[in-house]
Amino acid sequence: MGFWIILPIILCAVSLIGCWAVYGLAISFHHVCPLSNWEYRNSCLTNDTKICCTVNNVPTISSSGTNFPENSLFSATINAGSFLFLVFCIFHHAHIMDKSSVNALLSKFAMVFGCVAAIGAFVAGNCNPAELVLLHYLGAALSFVCVCFYTSLLTSLTSRCALTGLEHFLYPIRIIFTSIQVLVTIFYCIFFVQKDYYYKHISAIFEWTLSVNLELFELSYVAEFYFFSSAMLSVLLAVRDEEKPLILS
Repeated sequence: MGFWIILPIILCAVSLIGCWAVYGLAISFHHVCPLSNWEYRNSCLTNDTKICCTVNNVPTISSSGTNFPENSLFSATINAGSFLFLVFCIFHHAHIMDKSSVNALLSKFAMVFGCVAAIGAFVAGNCNPAELVLLHYLGAALSFVCVCFYTSLLTSLTSRCALTGLEHFLYPIRIIFTSIQVLVTIFYCIFFVQKDYYYKHISAIFEWTLSVNLELFELSYVAEFYFFSSAMLSVLLAVRDEEKPLILS
């Protein structure tokens, strides 16, 4: 007990540090423009000494990890983050099953959305948007949408399950994080499809906001994982008298 708080902490740290390190590398190699930049051109002159920003330099998370050498770190970060998020989803479901089995069905739905979100992020992180555009955006869209459902369901479970005794404090905080995640995702999608550079840049800011917001949401689960025990994983494979299939089937 207490050891497992390392999971949400590492998940948050890997995603936060990794993605912003990728952004820093992309900025240093002039592959993207800073988030503080709002001036874009239709094209750049070959003898331009200043950094020239076009639609290809909009600092989205994906474009920050498109070019060498930062694309290697980008893929490694997304792969590690996706795997840790998958483990996070399964372990949290095991905690619910052990301590509040009456909410098992809702928790299972949440776990499915979380696992699909992790798979979508994995696809997006390993399909370079410069080469495999359709797969990259399909994976990213799947991840963004499923994360909204996942955070909503986990917030609902916070109000239903007494896992820590801190739910009266955690629940309103997670409502805020979930509301931001859903609303910003909607606005992000609206601005992302616009052709104007100004709106593209706003969508990039929204995308980074979504990333940081999700990491803070995950970090709030330090409370639950403080009370988590590896013995709880056994409930995932246990066959109850009234159930024939496995919990994860």
